[in-house]
Amino acid sequence: MGRVSLRGRRLILTVSALTSLGFMLIGYDNGLMGGLVNTPAFNESFDSPGTGMVGVIVAIYEIGCFFGSIYAAVWGEALGRRQSILHGCVVMVAGALLQAAAYSRAQLIVGRIVSGLGMGVINSTVPVLQAEFSPKSSRGIYVCAQLSTLNFGICIVYWIDYALSGHFGSYAWRVPVILQCFPILAIMAILTIIPETPRWLAAHDKTNECLEVISRIHDAPTDDPEVRRLHDAITHTVAYEASIGSGSWKSILKNDNISSPRRLLLACAIQSFQQLGGINAIIYYSSTLFEQSIGFSKEMSALMSGFLQTWFFVASFIPWFLIDRVGRRPLFLSMISLMAAVMAVQAGLIYQVEHKTASAAAAGIGAAAMLFVFQGAFTIGFQATVWVYPSEVLPLHLRQRGSSISTAANWLWNYIIVQVTPISIESIGWKTYIVFAVLNSFWVPLIYLFFPETKGLELEDVDRLFAKGDALLALGSASSSITMAADDESVEIRD
Repeated sequence: MGRVSLRGRRLILTVSALTSLGFMLIGYDNGLMGGLVNTPAFNESFDSPGTGMVGVIVAIYEIGCFFGSIYAAVWGEALGRRQSILHGCVVMVAGALLQAAAYSRAQLIVGRIVSGLGMGVINSTVPVLQAEFSPKSSRGIYVCAQLSTLNFGICIVYWIDYALSGHFGSYAWRVPVILQCFPILAIMAILTIIPETPRWLAAHDKTNECLEVISRIHDAPTDDPEVRRLHDAITHTVAYEASIGSGSWKSILKNDNISSPRRLLLACAIQSFQQLGGINAIIYYSSTLFEQSIGFSKEMSALMSGFLQTWFFVASFIPWFLIDRVGRRPLFLSMISLMAAVMAVQAGLIYQVEHKTASAAAAGIGAAAMLFVFQGAFTIGFQATVWVYPSEVLPLHLRQRGSSISTAANWLWNYIIVQVTPISIESIGWKTYIVFAVLNSFWVPLIYLFFPETKGLELEDVDRLFAKGDALLALGSASSSITMAADDESVEIRD
């Protein structure tokens, strides 16, 4: 239950600080190797790896993340949210030490895989932890805070890499690698002072502890009417899902009355769309894109990459004001449409640069600008929503496993994109951007037709969007009291 009895807003903000550090770690690790692989110190240490080997060194991390997510899917529900994150942190520290001490490509690759295993567990679990603690009226903004720190992690690691890019000693790449241990240790410290989530406690027959945590979240006594109402809704949902046989691996694909397979498919699909849209091709290889696609010098490419990731961080504050007002669907649909258009324009501009036409210089400047527009559109409309949506749309019995499976899908496609991007740029050049334009265009009608809005709903109330038959009636009795308050602010979280 935690040694320090944090309550109310202090508890929510402490949980948000933990999850934000988890996402900053994701950003830091995502940007880490992209800024190092072209530096003289890195190439001297590892014998100037070619394009294919660079792809392996950078992308193998995603394979570790994939298997870490599978680990969380198998054992995460039994361990709980806090213990799962702790396991991931311990593994990540080991991976960071292996990488920082590497003197061969093999050791570096092993260290990347080990770090990825830990990250996969953390990445699968922190969105669930945040969603299960956050009030419905501000759940989106807490996720936006996480994503701003993710982008801050990308931004800061690119500037660290840039600051050390002219140095030739191996410390120029070892220092950025080992610095990731600081947020990991901070996460481990915070885990000692927060409780387990109320929904996990209820799902594991700890209803009294569930009630106590809810009272701490709302800083109200356990007999407070709102605390009792939310406790009853959670325990009722747990009881109903148990009555229909939910909770086993077989139930994941069972066509039950709360549409669990469809909801898992939506969670996996939205995570896959994120990667296939091309964002990590830009985050991981922005220096390569500026240099090989646009034609900037090596130094200018590194500098522009730093500015691009700084913009990515600044733009991530925009959805703070939109996600809980505008909703998930409008942000998805508008910004993914813009991303598709930008990639189409980018293909035409890069064509001009590659064929050295009369307007090649102007096209290069325009292509650089398009990267800024693309990352801005992504962080405004896709980045925060893609992390909050799976945890919202998944039913309680499937939330940890489903989140882990959808995160595994994210990392698997991430690996494929990061592995093939340098090869694609080298072999088909400007046509790479056409592929991303087509894929982004394809997501728009799919989201419009099949993805419901979840803004302003309690997690238990989301079940009613997918329930059918007897399930709708059964869930209605527990959800009616929540639905009456769906348009109101949730109970005040007191200092």
